[in-house]
Amino acid sequence: MQKNMENSFASALALRYNRRKIDKDSPMSNAPSEEKVLSVEHYTDRLFKFTCTRPQSFRFRSGEFIMIGLPQENGKPLLRAYSVASPNWADTLEFYSIKVADGPLTSKLQKITEGDMVLLGKKPVGTLVLDALKPGKRLYMFSTGTGFAPFASLLRDPETYEKFDEVIVTHSCREVAELAYSRATVDGFLNDPEIGELGRGKLKLYQSCTREAFDHEGRITELIRSGALFDDLGVPKLDPATDRAMICGSIDMTKELKGLMEEHGLREGANSDPADFVIERAFVD
Repeated sequence: MQKNMENSFASALALRYNRRKIDKDSPMSNAPSEEKVLSVEHYTDRLFKFTCTRPQSFRFRSGEFIMIGLPQENGKPLLRAYSVASPNWADTLEFYSIKVADGPLTSKLQKITEGDMVLLGKKPVGTLVLDALKPGKRLYMFSTGTGFAPFASLLRDPETYEKFDEVIVTHSCREVAELAYSRATVDGFLNDPEIGELGRGKLKLYQSCTREAFDHEGRITELIRSGALFDDLGVPKLDPATDRAMICGSIDMTKELKGLMEEHGLREGANSDPADFVIERAFVD
């Protein structure tokens, strides 16, 4: 079985896991680059995704975020932190965004169309990376709303399945329609003829809704406390000996989940100090 999995990884890596090479002698400006919008898809009146071109020199670790923005009338760039939703082997960049009517950036960003230009920062950063976690058996990715974006990247990264035997991605939203992106992303990955095999039998998506009737209802913190999450998935409760976690979502959600992780004996980690769970603290408006 292990040999078959290794062969699968080798095939997938050869086909799709195309990491960029950077010419270290080439001049690198700190100014954001202009990238062309390739596609835009609106899911609800609050959520949309878009893809854009990827500079040949742009490298990132799946799960990191980058500054994205638009030029203002005064010529200065208006930038906000966005998690890269595409995996690091992809030829294009994908982003998942909220729409805020009076948001300085998103009020304008939500109106972009194919062919428009967006600004892309130079330096990706973030804590939601595999390097910040100790080895384990099971990886949880807890998200609310657009907090699913970094996990859209990580769940499509072959390295995730090299390091963990089981990957559970949770996504909680207020309305059922807001869960469409996570379902489409997971289904698209698992049905991919080239790399989908990596996640089959390992990846599980657990969605919950807080304001409408759904298969699973309630906030993820409530489902953890009641044990319903673990019962539904058929897995044991959180155990620091085997489980690792990543958290991305609203401020209240991340604070509460951090407390729950610590109650279960998990320790927070960082790039410089890998441990049992990590939290992303970057947000857009």
